[in-house]
Amino acid sequence: MRDRFNRELEILNNELIEMGSAVEKAIQDAIIALREKDMILAQKIADNDDEIDNMEKDIESRCLKLLVQQQPVAGNLRLISAIFKMITDLERIGDQVQDISEIILRIGNNRLIKELTHIPQMAEATMKMVNKSIDAFVNKDLELAKEVIEYDDIVDNLFATIKDELISLIRMDASNGEQAIDLLMIAKYLERIGDHAENIAEWVVFSITGMHKSEEKM
Repeated sequence: MRDRFNRELEILNNELIEMGSAVEKAIQDAIIALREKDMILAQKIADNDDEIDNMEKDIESRCLKLLVQQQPVAGNLRLISAIFKMITDLERIGDQVQDISEIILRIGNNRLIKELTHIPQMAEATMKMVNKSIDAFVNKDLELAKEVIEYDDIVDNLFATIKDELISLIRMDASNGEQAIDLLMIAKYLERIGDHAENIAEWVVFSITGMHKSEEKM
């Protein structure tokens, strides 16, 4: 029974890695679409959210089967509970990337009001957070998970910088307003993606220690 559980857990780990990779690629493609004004790619991202949704359903189904068939206790139950939470955050990241792609389609081929510097940096930071949080889970690396949680400050600081820059552009020329709001929304979605990646890392900490951040506040 133990060997069977370990095999199933290995499959779950692989599926989590695959889902995390799909989320990372979606973020990367969205920024490429924005920078290169690639509306075909943006539309593809908008249409492909089902792929990540289906990954969530498959992992959820496998987790439920493990709960019923193996009736795990203690640490193993904690692992499966953490996976349930992590895939929810990954799915929400997919939704937010889809929202970003829809904004890119709205901007279309219009000239951007500012050079894209900090938005790609935000995207790169969130991709790193997603990747490292999944690695931390698979390798049971508590320090790496904590590193991801601390890294969210970088994403938040980049968002504050972008917001200040866009507000300045609106003040200089009110005609920048519409696109400035669109770019600010893209940055806001990236900030939320960072928050979800932080959530994933916190569930990794829970899977290893049995303690979650929410319990520390009680």
